[in-house]
Amino acid sequence: MLCESEFSKEIRITMAKDSIMKEHKAPNAIIVQILRGEIEFEMSGDIVVMSELDMITLPAFVPHSLKALKDSIIRLSLSKSDTHSRVFKVINN
Repeated sequence: MLCESEFSKEIRITMAKDSIMKEHKAPNAIIVQILRGEIEFEMSGDIVVMSELDMITLPAFVPHSLKALKDSIIRLSLSKSDTHSRVFKVINN
């Protein structure tokens, strides 16, 4: 975990090239920012290629998945009530 405030948690996720985070839903809104590398971010059938410093917000309960196109470092902002263990369960290296 990068940091935690009274309302959010910031998590760093590392993904090796070609690893995936299978489709899942977050129970609250999230913010995803690419700190290094490049990923495919899929949501509702649309694929967005995200590069360094790109950021996207997503409302609660929207199905989404990620695929690392390069070795990547991702910053994920979660609600304080969410758990980082839930996030790491969907990563498949």
